[in-house]
Amino acid sequence: MALTLYGVLALTFMMSMYAFERRGSGFVLAFAIGCALSSAYGFASGTWPFGVVEAIWTVIALRRWWLQAKGAPVA
Repeated sequence: MALTLYGVLALTFMMSMYAFERRGSGFVLAFAIGCALSSAYGFASGTWPFGVVEAIWTVIALRRWWLQAKGAPVA
């Protein structure tokens, strides 16, 4: 039950931060953290494909945050 609650909270946080990404680079970083939390949930729950995909999204979001924080155009 605790793992399910963690997953719901992690995914809700991730999706909320995704919705606010255009408001600033802090939200992009928060989205990356949400992706990492979701990835941890995927691995902990035994759904490793979900964990792998969320880990990839973490890297993508961190790259976007880094580029945005440097002032580079982000596609």
